Amino acid sequence: MSEGLKKVAGERLKGFLHMVTNVPVVGVLVGTLVTCLIQSSSATTVMVVGFVNAGLLSLKQAISVIIGANIGTTFTAWLVSSMSVLNVTKYAMPLVGIGFAMTALGVNRKRKFWGEVLLGFGMLFIGLGLLKDAFGPWKDSEQIKNIFVVFSQSPLLGVLVGTVFTVLLQSSSVTVAIIQVLAFNGLITFDAAVPLILGDNIGTTITAQLAAIGTNYNARRAAMSHTLFNLIGVSYIIVFVYFGWYQRFIDFIIPGAITLKNVMFYIAVSHSCFNIVNAIVFLPMIPVLEKISIWAVPKKKGAEDIGPQYLEKHLLDTPPLAMQQVKSEIVYMLTVAHKAVNAAIQGFMGNDEALLNKALSYEKATDNLQSEITQYVIDLSQRQLNPEESQGIPVLIHYVNDIERMGDHAKNIAELTHSKIDMEIRFSDVAVEELGVINGKLEELLSGTENTLIKQDVKRATDLLDVENKINELQIKLKESHICRMNQGVCDIKANFIFLDFIDNIEKIADHLTNINQGIIGRMQWRAYAKDRPLAHPQ
Repeated sequence: MSEGLKKVAGERLKGFLHMVTNVPVVGVLVGTLVTCLIQSSSATTVMVVGFVNAGLLSLKQAISVIIGANIGTTFTAWLVSSMSVLNVTKYAMPLVGIGFAMTALGVNRKRKFWGEVLLGFGMLFIGLGLLKDAFGPWKDSEQIKNIFVVFSQSPLLGVLVGTVFTVLLQSSSVTVAIIQVLAFNGLITFDAAVPLILGDNIGTTITAQLAAIGTNYNARRAAMSHTLFNLIGVSYIIVFVYFGWYQRFIDFIIPGAITLKNVMFYIAVSHSCFNIVNAIVFLPMIPVLEKISIWAVPKKKGAEDIGPQYLEKHLLDTPPLAMQQVKSEIVYMLTVAHKAVNAAIQGFMGNDEALLNKALSYEKATDNLQSEITQYVIDLSQRQLNPEESQGIPVLIHYVNDIERMGDHAKNIAELTHSKIDMEIRFSDVAVEELGVINGKLEELLSGTENTLIKQDVKRATDLLDVENKINELQIKLKESHICRMNQGVCDIKANFIFLDFIDNIEKIADHLTNINQGIIGRMQWRAYAKDRPLAHPQ
């Protein structure tokens, strides 16, 4: 059902999540609504972790959405509660049939997706009905009753069981549904169910933690904030549960005796109340939770920020300032690409897997920065710009694309190195020395272009064109030398393609750097022309 709903929502759901502002209440509302729509807090938090990993959401924004997701997931418990009042299972099988027919015979994708939703919805209640019937014979079992009596007497044990159960099932909604069915069958009391519900909220955070494996540190912090939010919330609520105050609070909301008919609603209310109270407590404390998450997941030395550093949407209405921010971001992007290239080259020369992983991480950062800068520049181009600013827009886009392509070539070198390691290729001392020469020239071009981009130095940019010419000459010379060594049997024939591909990637990186330098030269020449050009007389 969750998968079908996600497909129906499509990219609009992601766009909706991306709309989250820096106002925490908005983030909470978005997280609640999205989770209500897709019926899975795990899916929402995994999406949020992905967005943070891509730099589309800040950690602060992510925390507010995650808080909302915890509220939204309680809707499932209310849905399940309906089966204690209505015989929903009677309508479940027809829903399965209709859903299957729409999925199998649907003429378009959207109808098939809605078929998945109906199919999942029907199967949900068929499963709950089977579960309810299966637990029926256990009502009279003294052993089962004794087990759940222990839970009710020890809230901490109940929290632990609820946590482990949810970790195993990977779904808080399923755990809550099972607890409701157990209570409906009289196997556990409401007092025993509450600690299980609290443990369920801790266990559900494991999904985001798993999704964060292999992501950047900010994404891991987002997952950690989810864990901390629920863990801290349970830690203080359990005190109220232990003394029976929480249960009395629920009884105050829904006065009257708890029966098998209404116990499901009591559990749904207790689940919602915990998450709503916890959200209210943490809403003004999001900056504190952000700091704790940063402390819990510290930035490792050499780790790279994947998101933009200078782009500020509020400056778009002030184009001169926004243009300066774009230029600063492009310089930053070039430094990231520089790191990607250096890590890839050093990894290639030393067969260092750790450096290759760094190169791939930096390459991902350049991809994300390209997307963010391009969108920012497009938004900027729709503002009122003067002629010089308008003329500069295409140049900036070209800079960004050239830098992104440099990252791609760094990735190519990293992949080339994996082949080199797998085939156990070793270069001769002469080949290694030659590679050192061309790598040195590329480093000169990289460092020089960074400085030129910062200072907009035409003379230095012109000098760097000569460095690129030398790299072109070295490319031809090194290829000829390598082929000569191969013919003489000095170099392994397997090393041929690896060596030549590496040289080609170096030369292509140099080409993209040259494009940037030529852009700087052309831009400054146009500026000088525009400055000397007399103003047109008004008509």
